Amino acid sequence: MTIDQLITAHGLPPAYSVVVEQFWQPLATAIARAAASKKPLIVGINGAQGSGKSTVCAFLEVLLAARQLRAVTLSIDDLYLTKAERMAVAREVHPLFSIRGVPGTHAPGLGMAIIEHVRAGRSFEMPRFDKGTDDRSSHPERIEGPVDVLLLEGWCVACRPQADEELLDPINALERDEDPEGIWRAVVNLWLRGDYRVLFDQLDMLVMLKVEDFDSVRRNRALQEDKLRARNPKAPGLMSKAELDRFLDLYERLTLHMLEDLPRRADFVFDIGPDQLPKSLPPRLAPQGLAKA
Repeated sequence: MTIDQLITAHGLPPAYSVVVEQFWQPLATAIARAAASKKPLIVGINGAQGSGKSTVCAFLEVLLAARQLRAVTLSIDDLYLTKAERMAVAREVHPLFSIRGVPGTHAPGLGMAIIEHVRAGRSFEMPRFDKGTDDRSSHPERIEGPVDVLLLEGWCVACRPQADEELLDPINALERDEDPEGIWRAVVNLWLRGDYRVLFDQLDMLVMLKVEDFDSVRRNRALQEDKLRARNPKAPGLMSKAELDRFLDLYERLTLHMLEDLPRRADFVFDIGPDQLPKSLPPRLAPQGLAKA
């Protein structure tokens, strides 16, 4: 697929080709240079909801293919536990774990197994999650090896646990009303200290698509919901404003934590503006930065 075809497929304006040239081409160059000395390369793509992670990964796959590098994308969404597994955690630990999203609702071990397959150059089954049925699809995608670059994208990719004292006070109505004793957020933090840390430690490179604040997340996610409703008013899973606000409350704590923490640790940070487009090129990706790399 060409860049122009991909722009059309994603419903983007033709002018998006300028964004690809100015931002995603230099990022692809940096990834290709890193892959030249370490292959396969595991690249984390972090970004809050609506920051454009899946779009960036789609373009990176094409741009890297032009450099004779085979890239595939694994979304952390595809690592969600099955619905039955989440319901079991909800019964045994806390009801909020019935809702997919936060650490504790994924299978990090499944992600580790995929990375092991990639590093060994083997073919493997890529899991896929069906949000329409809120369950893991029974039809994984067959990926023939070898793979040169694995793009692991997700809203909580590379998230580190918070300090225990940061968990004491609820930060929104959902935590106040539905997690008054702090059990849910403490268990989320425990997962981040354990299996998720092991998974995220596999990253060779980290890219962050950094939105301005959590209000931006709410606006972007509401826009996504409006687009879904316009395409299919009867689509399963559509949320009212109140339902969407409650859903986003699940993400607020860690999103704010990552907005503060990840820019210090990421290899490349792209500031994303209100129009959901990058505002400037990270200094290390400027022509002089790439020359020094």
